[in-house]
Amino acid sequence: MKRRVLALLIALLATQVGSLISPAYACGCGAMVPGGQSRIGVDRETSVVRWDGRTEQIVMRFTVGGDAQRAAWIMPVPGRATVELGDGNMFGELSEMTRPERRTRSYFWPRNGDWPFSSKAGDSAGAAPGRTPSAVGVVGREQLGDFDVARLTATDPQALKNWLESNGFTLPDRLAAEVKPYVDQKWEYVAVRLAPRQEGKVLRGDLDPLKIRFESERLVYPMRLSRMAKTPQSLGLYVLADHRMEPASPIGGSAPKVTFAGTIHPKDGSLAELAGGEPVFLTAIDQEFPEPARIDADHELRATAQDTPYRRAVYRSELLTVGDGIPVWLLTVSGVLVALAASCFAVIRRRRGRRRPSPGQAA
Repeated sequence: MKRRVLALLIALLATQVGSLISPAYACGCGAMVPGGQSRIGVDRETSVVRWDGRTEQIVMRFTVGGDAQRAAWIMPVPGRATVELGDGNMFGELSEMTRPERRTRSYFWPRNGDWPFSSKAGDSAGAAPGRTPSAVGVVGREQLGDFDVARLTATDPQALKNWLESNGFTLPDRLAAEVKPYVDQKWEYVAVRLAPRQEGKVLRGDLDPLKIRFESERLVYPMRLSRMAKTPQSLGLYVLADHRMEPASPIGGSAPKVTFAGTIHPKDGSLAELAGGEPVFLTAIDQEFPEPARIDADHELRATAQDTPYRRAVYRSELLTVGDGIPVWLLTVSGVLVALAASCFAVIRRRRGRRRPSPGQAA
């Protein structure tokens, strides 16, 4: 019996250790895989997408965790792409522009935390060139900061996977099957290998953003390859276009949530350059993918019927007061009590007046 229990414990321990050293990958635009037995996970993918009806530009940034020093991912694009390093400052600028509006919501009766229960008030809060003979073509290959970027064409999914593996881009075994719909549509590919120039540097936190530009007659954000991810995905999109935009469908995730919609006027910097120096309509969208395997398409975004502005509101609830912080409920209750007392006093006086004998009445 003891031997069986010991064998069971060893088996459970082996299972847990195996899960700790097995590779984990996640990426909203493709599949990110670490090198060796290290681990990496994309905690959040945030992208700024600019579309003017002909050209699409995506500035994407990953927030990653784990202990990997190398990793790779691939992004399909519908047309010939150019790639360069992006400016991370625009993400802070957009976060500031779209922050929730703070409002105060008053309530009448005291709650837990208000006098006489307490003296404090509480608050509530209502993203080297090479070439194979035929199946894979190398448009270009560049070293951009800590990124090794290859821009590719392919007519055969397996040949694409073989080229990537032979050139240091370690990607999932399922890649050939998952990339076939893009090969059939004659899309091209941006393959990125994260190889920090600093020896021993771990990929953690916010990575430098990449800016990808390509021609497209429709606003599309590649997501289909995310179905290979093994962890839940979180996507944040800042969409810059002529109108308010919305995803055509949830594509297997939770319902997309608009967190901001409105016209912005960036004056200078990389955000103004991306917007073309003109006012542009900004739509901020958040979406969760609890089960990435259910993702069944790329995001296609379309203009809404109306450019209705929207901003989230965060409410701070506080007790309704007047003057120097005197609670209105206290004044109201005091007033009611005074009125009741005056009424009672008047009734008592009338009753006493009725009982008092008149002057002509005998004693």
